[in-house]
Amino acid sequence: MASQGRRGSLPGRNPKNEGILSRVSNSISQSPILFQGRQVASDAAVVAKKLFKSTGRAAWMAGTTFLILIVPLIIEMDREQQMNELEMQHASLLGTPPQK
Repeated sequence: MASQGRRGSLPGRNPKNEGILSRVSNSISQSPILFQGRQVASDAAVVAKKLFKSTGRAAWMAGTTFLILIVPLIIEMDREQQMNELEMQHASLLGTPPQK
């Protein structure tokens, strides 16, 4: 019985030693490559957040500028087109040739 070691432990295994999976997991989690990868991912997330924030601001400025400057111009051009068509229709009803 003395050759079996402590009761409940597997033969050839010291209870202080960790299993192979545990050792590999610990060596990977403490790896400088993993630490650097986490740091790069964190930095990328910060940059992406700033980019989305600034892109949102730019989209807001472009949208409001479009509404204030371009939409009234489009409406005015549409009104002018309608007036020209109405004048051409009146001219054709009155019998005068349309002006080009």
